[in-house]
Amino acid sequence: MFFSIDAASDVPIYEQIVRQVKLAVADGTLAGGQMLPSVRQLSRDIALNPNTIARAYRELQAQEILKPLRGRGMVVRRDAIEACTSARDDLVGDGVRRALADAIAGGMSPDQLRSLFESELARLSAAATKSNSDESNLESASSSNNEPSHE
Repeated sequence: MFFSIDAASDVPIYEQIVRQVKLAVADGTLAGGQMLPSVRQLSRDIALNPNTIARAYRELQAQEILKPLRGRGMVVRRDAIEACTSARDDLVGDGVRRALADAIAGGMSPDQLRSLFESELARLSAAATKSNSDESNLESASSSNNEPSHE
C-alpha cells in the first residue's frame, strides 16, 4: 500500500494514514478481509515511527474499519466500506464547502464557479485516466517480461 505523507501539513501524520486507509477502502483499493502490513513493516516502508503507525491502526480499529487477528496483524473489516464511503463523502463535502465559501467571499459568481469546476474536473479526470492507463501498460509490460520465451 502506498501512502503520501505531508510532514508540513496541519493534519497529524497518524490522521493522514487513517484518512488514506479509509479512502483506499472506499475506492476498493483495500478490500474487506485484506491484511494490512504490520506496524513494523509499514514503519520501515514509509520511514515513520512505529508508534505513529500503531496510533493510526488503533484509531482505525476504534472506528471499526480494521480488526486485529491474533498473531497475524490487522485486517480490513468486511463491513467497513459503508463507513469509509461515508467518511470520504464527508471529507470531500467539507472541502467543497470551504472552497465555495472562499470563492464566494472572493467575489466569484456562480457562473465563474461552474466554469472553474468543470475545467478542473475535466483536467483531473484526464490525468486520472492517463495514470490508470500508464499503470495498466506497466502491468502488461511487467507480466510479458516475466513470461518465458517461446523462441
